[in-house]
Amino acid sequence: MMSSIIQATIEFLKAFWAPLLCGVAIVAVLPLIVGYIVLVERKLMADMQARLGPMRVGPHGLLQPIADAVKLLIKEDIIPDNADKLVFWLAPVLSVGAALLSLAGLAIGPAFQIAQDINIGILFVVGVSALGIFGIVLGGWASNSHYSLMGALRSSA
Repeated sequence: MMSSIIQATIEFLKAFWAPLLCGVAIVAVLPLIVGYIVLVERKLMADMQARLGPMRVGPHGLLQPIADAVKLLIKEDIIPDNADKLVFWLAPVLSVGAALLSLAGLAIGPAFQIAQDINIGILFVVGVSALGIFGIVLGGWASNSHYSLMGALRSSA
């Protein structure tokens, strides 16, 4: 009786919680890895320019990515007065959504593969990645300023 309950619990954990915990771990760890890769890049650029680089936060600047993330989260969002507010808010969502949707081309399972049919997978990733450019252009257009539109067009080219 007890072994069947334990076995059912283990099967439930394998079927539901294990993939969920793996996904949460990836979402939690990936930004940290990227932040520390950026820190290494900043340190290398500082070394090439005979500077020290980020050194203020933590020993040798090791907490700089965390400080950058906190600064990013508490920044004030400024929307221009004559901007199209809905499009102004949806433009970054479109860009980030396109970047995340391009990861759907990866078939993650017991046998990791890039795509079932590689030609369709590449076409999907390229097509969805191209949607991110629309978010940049819409962000410049939504602010209702010629300068921001020209900057967005230059950025997207």
